[in-house]
Amino acid sequence: MSNAATRTEHDSFGPIEVPADALWGAQTERSRRFFAIGAQRMPLALVHAIALVKWAAALANAELGRIDAVKAAAIAAAALRVAEGEFDAQFPLSLWQTGSGTQTHMNVNEVVAHLASASLAPDKVHPNDDVNLGQSSNDVFPTAMHIAATRQLHDLEAALDALCAALRLQAARHADIVKVGRTHLQDATPLTLGQEFGGYVAQLELVQRAIAQATPDVRALAIGATAVGTGLNTHPRFGERVCELLSRHLDEDFRQAGNLFAALAGHEPLVRLHGALRGLAIVLAKIGNDLRLMGSGPRAGLGELQLPENEPGSSIMPGKVNPTQIEALAMVCAQVMGHDVAIGIAASQGQFELNVYKPLIAYDTLDSLRLLGDAMRSFTVHCVQGLQPHVEHLQAGLERSLMRVTALTPHIGYERAARIARLAHAQGLSLREAALREGGVRGEDFDVWTDPRRMLAPDAEADADGVAPRASNRS
Repeated sequence: MSNAATRTEHDSFGPIEVPADALWGAQTERSRRFFAIGAQRMPLALVHAIALVKWAAALANAELGRIDAVKAAAIAAAALRVAEGEFDAQFPLSLWQTGSGTQTHMNVNEVVAHLASASLAPDKVHPNDDVNLGQSSNDVFPTAMHIAATRQLHDLEAALDALCAALRLQAARHADIVKVGRTHLQDATPLTLGQEFGGYVAQLELVQRAIAQATPDVRALAIGATAVGTGLNTHPRFGERVCELLSRHLDEDFRQAGNLFAALAGHEPLVRLHGALRGLAIVLAKIGNDLRLMGSGPRAGLGELQLPENEPGSSIMPGKVNPTQIEALAMVCAQVMGHDVAIGIAASQGQFELNVYKPLIAYDTLDSLRLLGDAMRSFTVHCVQGLQPHVEHLQAGLERSLMRVTALTPHIGYERAARIARLAHAQGLSLREAALREGGVRGEDFDVWTDPRRMLAPDAEADADGVAPRASNRS
């Protein structure tokens, strides 16, 4: 300990010296000393959510006749100040602490009690007997995890909506630009740039639905379960009333979990939500990689897209510009995928009536929500909205592509079409030159059959049974 001024606080373990200007008490100080692990701190979003639970709990306990109304009002007022971020410096504890989050929970209880006591002097508010009345760390902490995740989710959903809108706009703008398709990183049959971007939108919409399906269970709260799920030492209506107060205050649809034992012992709702976030990371990584490859160059790459140029890209190569927004997005996606592994392991390790990996699950979930939201917003504004196609380059690639030969197959057969493609590739001919040299194909037929725009959808000439007519001039 330093020589700074201290005061003596007490808990069930006895006296301990606490910095004189600190609002926390003995239990917070013990955790601060015994868990000097890593640089990660308990997320403030979670601290604020615990404070919101304290606000609602005080009001509910007063309504249910379990605490004096004046004392409850002081607790509620103090808790709201904490929830609004006024005292963020008073929450110094490491993420790596007790797996139930008890020490951060008591940190909030002690700060709220200190503030409430100051407003009621000389009366005292006790962090356990008053602020924590009818509650346990085991139900408050998971309740706060769900509240914090729900609040952070709104920002992510807004960022995802904006990205989808930007990609839809790009798809509409470039609906008529035909380009070479690619499979296995090799040339394939044509499609439009609009179709390609439309595919990205559909992938993101699938993830949006997965997130929407996961959110109702995250709004189910463990409050009222107390220590093991039985609700010992709380009022039968306490949990339900806390959920009602929180719903009204936050404009959310919170409800008490249907099975409180499961709400303490497992974290399947957050596992499911984060699984959807992992799916989002996978889609974003795919989109980012596509754009990075299409924008590669500017002289020796694919050069199909011009990415926005936001800053110099090299400390040694003048004029170099790199796809930095995509690189940042890709790193975020990798981090989220890693978080998903950690959350899955943590959620699988509950024993009996309590999972004791709650701080880790909370931290990684909130970190993924924040990272994905921020990264999508930056990617949308600084990359997607400014994308421009290199139309001439796209057209040149289309003309050089050998895979337009696929359109000849219904007319001359697969084997003959393959010979034309191999001839063109081996001798550096255009596909048209190779077809005419191979013979059996007239120039005017070739031009009609291999028109890229006729290759963008199922055969227009298919009969009612969906079978396209085939010529008989196969060799």
